[in-house]
Amino acid sequence: MSLGFAIDRGGTFTDVIVFKPNGDVQVLKVLSVDPANYADAPTEAIRRVLEEYTGEKIPRGVPLPTESISWIRMGTTVATNALLERQGERVGLLVTKGFKDLLFIGNQSRPDIFAFNICIPDVLYEDVIEVDERILINDQVAGLGLDANIEKAINGCEVVVEKEIDVTKLEADLGAFKEKGIKSIAVLFLHSFIYPKHEIEAGRVAKKYGFEHVSLSHEVMPMIKAVPRGFTVCADAYLTPKILEYLRGFRSGFTDLSNVTVNFMQSDGGLCAMDRFYGSRAILSGPAGGVVGIASTAYKENDKKAVIGFDMGGTSTDVCRYSGALEHVMESTTAGVTIQAPQLDIHTVAAGGGSRLFFRNGLFVVGPESAGAHPGPVCYRKNGYLTVTDANLVLGRILPEFFPSIFGPNADLPLDREASYREMKKLTDEINEFMEVEGIAKKYTVEEVALGFVSVANEEMCRPIRTLTQSRGYDPSVHVLACFGGAGGQHACAVARVLGIGQVRIHKYASLLSAYGIALADLVDEAQRPVHLSYSPENFENLHQMFKELREESRARLVSQNVENENIEFVYFMHMRYEKTDSAIMISSKFTDCDSKCLADFKSVFLETYQREFGFILEKRGIIVDDLRIRSIGKCNCPSEQEIPPAVAEPISRKLANVYFDSGDVETPVFILSDLRAGHSIPGPALIIDNNSTIVVEPNSRVRITKQGNIEMEIGRDFEKDIGVEVDPIRLAIFSNRFMSIAEQMGRVLQRTAISTNIKERLDFSCALFAPDGGLIANAPHIPVHLGGMQYTVKFQIDHLGVDGIKNGDVILANHPIAGGCHLPDFTVITPVFFKDQKHPVFFIANRGHHADIGGLVPGSMPPNATHIDQEGAAFISFKLVENGVFQEEKLIEALAAPGKVANCSGARNIADNISDLKAQIAANNKGISLVCGLIEEYSLDVVHAYMRHIQNTAEQSVRDMLKKVGKRVQMEKGSSRLEASDFMDDGTEIHLTIDIDIEQGSAIFDFTGTGVESASSCNAPKAVTMSAITYCLRCLVGKDIPLNNGCLAPVQIIIPPGTILSPSPTAPVVAGNVLASQRLCDVIFRAFEVVAASQGCMNNLVFGDESIGYYETIAGGSGAGDGFDGRSGVHTHMTNTRITDPEILESRYPVILREWRLRTESVGGEGKWKGGKGVVRSLQFARPLTMSLLTERRALQPYGMKGGSNGARGLNLLKRGDRLMNIGSKVSMIMEAGDILTIQTPGGGGYGSPL
Repeated sequence: MSLGFAIDRGGTFTDVIVFKPNGDVQVLKVLSVDPANYADAPTEAIRRVLEEYTGEKIPRGVPLPTESISWIRMGTTVATNALLERQGERVGLLVTKGFKDLLFIGNQSRPDIFAFNICIPDVLYEDVIEVDERILINDQVAGLGLDANIEKAINGCEVVVEKEIDVTKLEADLGAFKEKGIKSIAVLFLHSFIYPKHEIEAGRVAKKYGFEHVSLSHEVMPMIKAVPRGFTVCADAYLTPKILEYLRGFRSGFTDLSNVTVNFMQSDGGLCAMDRFYGSRAILSGPAGGVVGIASTAYKENDKKAVIGFDMGGTSTDVCRYSGALEHVMESTTAGVTIQAPQLDIHTVAAGGGSRLFFRNGLFVVGPESAGAHPGPVCYRKNGYLTVTDANLVLGRILPEFFPSIFGPNADLPLDREASYREMKKLTDEINEFMEVEGIAKKYTVEEVALGFVSVANEEMCRPIRTLTQSRGYDPSVHVLACFGGAGGQHACAVARVLGIGQVRIHKYASLLSAYGIALADLVDEAQRPVHLSYSPENFENLHQMFKELREESRARLVSQNVENENIEFVYFMHMRYEKTDSAIMISSKFTDCDSKCLADFKSVFLETYQREFGFILEKRGIIVDDLRIRSIGKCNCPSEQEIPPAVAEPISRKLANVYFDSGDVETPVFILSDLRAGHSIPGPALIIDNNSTIVVEPNSRVRITKQGNIEMEIGRDFEKDIGVEVDPIRLAIFSNRFMSIAEQMGRVLQRTAISTNIKERLDFSCALFAPDGGLIANAPHIPVHLGGMQYTVKFQIDHLGVDGIKNGDVILANHPIAGGCHLPDFTVITPVFFKDQKHPVFFIANRGHHADIGGLVPGSMPPNATHIDQEGAAFISFKLVENGVFQEEKLIEALAAPGKVANCSGARNIADNISDLKAQIAANNKGISLVCGLIEEYSLDVVHAYMRHIQNTAEQSVRDMLKKVGKRVQMEKGSSRLEASDFMDDGTEIHLTIDIDIEQGSAIFDFTGTGVESASSCNAPKAVTMSAITYCLRCLVGKDIPLNNGCLAPVQIIIPPGTILSPSPTAPVVAGNVLASQRLCDVIFRAFEVVAASQGCMNNLVFGDESIGYYETIAGGSGAGDGFDGRSGVHTHMTNTRITDPEILESRYPVILREWRLRTESVGGEGKWKGGKGVVRSLQFARPLTMSLLTERRALQPYGMKGGSNGARGLNLLKRGDRLMNIGSKVSMIMEAGDILTIQTPGGGGYGSPL
């Protein structure tokens, strides 16, 4: 009889569970890295167990005998750590010519919209070879009449092989890679997922040349979207050699593993053989075990109650959901790298036991900074930082005598509670001093502060759970909370209470549940194929045949891993979407045999899923199947859980401890989990100590021990939250989280429910919560140009309709500048929130989204030649989109068609999409209303309104503090607290700004007197745009994470003389002001404050289309340098952060060819001590006549440098028509002919400081 080992090799500890032949289970932890004592933690753990089991001494460093080992199953962070630490193999990338910088640019968005120094993780490859090959989609380019081979692709469509690979040239280029020491190759060619021939040829040449590893993107993940597939193939090339190196070392630690079944956990929750463990499938190897663990132990088939997994570790917390089947996503981001592969849907928040505690701007703040393992929390005795762990120690929720004594200089001392208390008291004194200055009478005790930080941490950890549930149509309160991880038990009760969850389950191996889940996992193989077929009965036979082929391929791979045929089960998936939409949903069938029932089942499941997640279905749209996927599961012989003896007497506590709860210090019994027996029932408060964790049972809760020795906890009804309306910094932080969470979840609903590329893919939208007077309370950080402006739309409706003119059941649509709009394509949808018997709205919910076409002079509704606002499309000043609960579709259609009555204009060209997106916007508001009303039910209307005001006051004070600091600096440097700056639009119009700072009050007057007059073109910026720009700039200047609301503008008086480009007349065209003048406003404000050189100063708006299609994009450029940092190249800056459409999506959906998409490395400009970022080159060839419109800036005047840095490069727009190459200027609308090539060269950023 032999041993089985389930191992989770984590970043700090390696958890091991040993299954013995007699049914006994042994657990142990070893340090993952201890080079002074052993080379590999899993091998060392196995050595220790074998010594004990066999009774024979086995020296370290000697290959281990395997006669007593039956199986080893392991999850490992080898890949994750290599990715985080950037310690992978040296990689060279082969990519289609013209796309050298495709992965550097990525989706062109920046992760932190308020950061001057834009930090995006480096790409994983070291160098690039551009391979002169090209595949095109024949349906889209047929109009060009290209003289090239047409071939059938894997998905059945025709492709044009425009350019074959030049093997001789490729060999020469690979030789240069060899000389540089590059060892691993990643290959990414456009459209290779449906036509892999060129990638296969390139891979053959690379292998022939002797590269150690070659990853081909179509093999790693055969799905559309070149950018995520490119990131994934680079990650595979970067990580797989490191995994193989680790596996070779692991194998060498044993005499012979040929008779031992060795499997590794993949990111999708399935095991695989050692030789099939690849880098791109290993990123979530460890966390995946935890998900399988909760699926196997916390989900009960008899009640089928969905489970939320809550894994709280030292630096972060992972959450997941299980309701009978593992939930996968096909794309996620880890360590800044997007991975496109089946992965368990795990959400992470940077809040854990090691999260640091701060008091900032009157708020309790937890994380995201972490103390790490070194120096760690204060209590670790290494001069560490105050953390959540210290707070729990101060509260008595961690008892040092039950924690290993491994601290201090000799690693033999217990946790230092006294040190934690001292540091917490220092912070308490700081908080109390702040409150005294602010005139707040309350004084905190040390314990109250510690509990406050724990409460804020709990709220932070609830945000990803709400995202996982509420934003997808699930109620978190009807779930079971399954806690695991070292710190999870300390917070389980509290997190459940916050979410309204009534039951918590904690497994006896909760602190090692990832290892336990790995023991219970099955062997899995995945196979996938792109198909692009209409879902219809006439295609069922074809779909069945392809499923059958995939099934046999996958079955063969499992059989080769010694899985018996009869132990293999299959799950069938279709990646489905509606016609003329871009986002597909991975749908699984409940049938395990691929027959007619299975194929017919997919439609009903798709419609059910779409209805639940999006709130509606598109009844007249056809359904497209983009991909087929098979998940083959080889059922393993999982170890069964042993039962423990039944209770024969009441449980006996080991001691009584003082533990601090909401009601104060409570004498609390302490139990040891191993002392407890099946059937024991323990009321709260109590502490239950396990070998590796502490479980806090709060008052009004009760624990029951199951037959298997696990914990089931019933959470009693929460106490009344009578917290009063006076400001409390702890509650302030909690409400700040809740308000922001509402806006964020609205955004997720809107992104999911919209059908347009602009909202769903480019994320050109914003969502916010507003006060009864229309003032902004919380705005999720979506698109900066929307930030401060939406409140003027809400305020306008309140004034326009009057308090009695807005009824329950009304939804208002507005986009006109006089109604607070920024430009007409941005539709703002406003819904009042009525609560119970209140006669007037208690809040307003609103969102703003960009619609692809609303009529007007040109397709895309962005006409550079408009002279009157009527030419820019459908305008709404105050339109009841829903009245008395009835959607006003007929009136809406009439209004959207109205621009067709204007000379040379058309009505909206795709009204059905406008209606669908507006319904999505309504659905997002409805989600917001539900969450706001839930918050009011929880705390009362008076309290929520009070904290609404407190949050606004906090933002106001943060801005005042910043203005005082800046004013003092400027006063010292210049003898005056006045700032002044100006800049010019390309047509010579000046934007002039004088800022007078009142240092004593922390206020400022922003005076735009001297700004040029209204433009005859569409570059006029409505007042809302100026307000948004000022809000955005003030938030950037504060430099800290503060609530984003109406309070930011409270210290500021804004003067805009009438008749200027910033205060246009009601009939002036404004479509370009929102996207161009807004950027110049930021440049002028930052120039006045002298903090950063100018960024590209443009959004580079491109629109093309006709009566049947429409496409809109904004294009990245260079960001400005600042003191201590270079500008970023190829990124969106300041007032926009929209994503760019993936090249493969673009070429598959529209009649264009993307010829070039790279950094503008040849441009001159932006020199300085710190260099400005480079712009980009984007070249599009049109395959049939289309109307094209460009709205750009910085084509005449360069982005300014600062403090001696040189100006950035100007942009340039070129048209190649036949043999002619023409500069078409910055703003143009024209008919593109088939074959025309439009090249947009975007501006760079200015430099900072004189060059050394």
